[in-house]
Amino acid sequence: MNNESVLTPVYADNAATTKLGPAALRAMIEACEDAFANPSSPHTPGQRAAKLLWASRERIAACIGADAREITFTSGGTEADNLAVLTAAAGEKRHIISTVIEHHAVLRPLERLRRRGYEIELLPVGKNGIVDLEDLRRALRPDTALVSVMTANNEIGTVQPIREIGGLCRAAGVPFHTDAVQAAGHLPIDVRGMNTDLLSASAHKFHGPKGVGFLYARRGTELYPQLLGGSQERGKRAGTENLPAIAGMAAALEEAVSSMAENNAKTARLRDRIIAGILSAVPGARLNGDREKRLANNLNIMIPGANAEAMILLLDGAGIAVSSGAACASGAGELSHVLTAIGLAEEDARCCLRITPGEDLTEAQAEYIVAAVARAAQRIRSI
Repeated sequence: MNNESVLTPVYADNAATTKLGPAALRAMIEACEDAFANPSSPHTPGQRAAKLLWASRERIAACIGADAREITFTSGGTEADNLAVLTAAAGEKRHIISTVIEHHAVLRPLERLRRRGYEIELLPVGKNGIVDLEDLRRALRPDTALVSVMTANNEIGTVQPIREIGGLCRAAGVPFHTDAVQAAGHLPIDVRGMNTDLLSASAHKFHGPKGVGFLYARRGTELYPQLLGGSQERGKRAGTENLPAIAGMAAALEEAVSSMAENNAKTARLRDRIIAGILSAVPGARLNGDREKRLANNLNIMIPGANAEAMILLLDGAGIAVSSGAACASGAGELSHVLTAIGLAEEDARCCLRITPGEDLTEAQAEYIVAAVARAAQRIRSI
């Protein structure tokens, strides 16, 4: 057996999705077997399912410092973001503030609102990908309906000063939403301390199943339903709840929160080793995003002269799975709006790799990533 076969495969695209964890899988199987009935049914099997649904809601709420009644289950982060943004548009105020680096699940609903006459103000970010608090302070107005700023960016890993942003919004009496899809399970979340009114999360980013997420809405925040039908989720989101997925999400989030400190310490150490190794081994390589204020498992590297799509193919051939940015945009061949927002020229923006390792990465695999990236870059540059 050669050395490469021992080190591979290496899955380092956890920002796109994580592998379903054993705790989540067990919870899903148990839900399928023991709580298969409709939670809205009044009979005993239905009430058994309803009990599990409520217990899952309580477990998720406890992980983020919320009350169970403030959790609404959705089909994932995209629906949660849409519900938060479009809820803000249900009132009379018609000014909404966000940033240029938000996920498309926020930007596209905002664009639809812009076409309907709403004033959408997208704040710039610095080269490190962080919003200037003074820009936000100046942008806040009496007719501002919502401020939406993501907790951590899905492409460059930058973490925003959410507590301070929420404080400015609370002082101005403006609802504050944060897309925490990349942060939940990876950063400590306390919705009270963060001054958050609305928060979105998706299970498959923290070893839960795909197709399920939740929206936290602070008590007193009236959600405007986007799916109409039955009275599930207290009338906020129609449709029979996906109970196995919800149970799996609760188990996965609890496990992620309980092991967060240990996982982050290990992953950040290996992340830094990969960053230092690539910057040393590949001439001209540069790190995108803030060096310190970033997720423990996210690094985005620009390698001039090495097209990212070609790099991804070569690395895949070496048994390493990475990406060039958001999975939902890569198939369309779109230029990253995040990378151009932090000042990269189009040519350089097409030469960026996003490497997002998991907590199971080994030191030997980290070194293997560095060596493989260096070889791939040299090969592409030589053509």
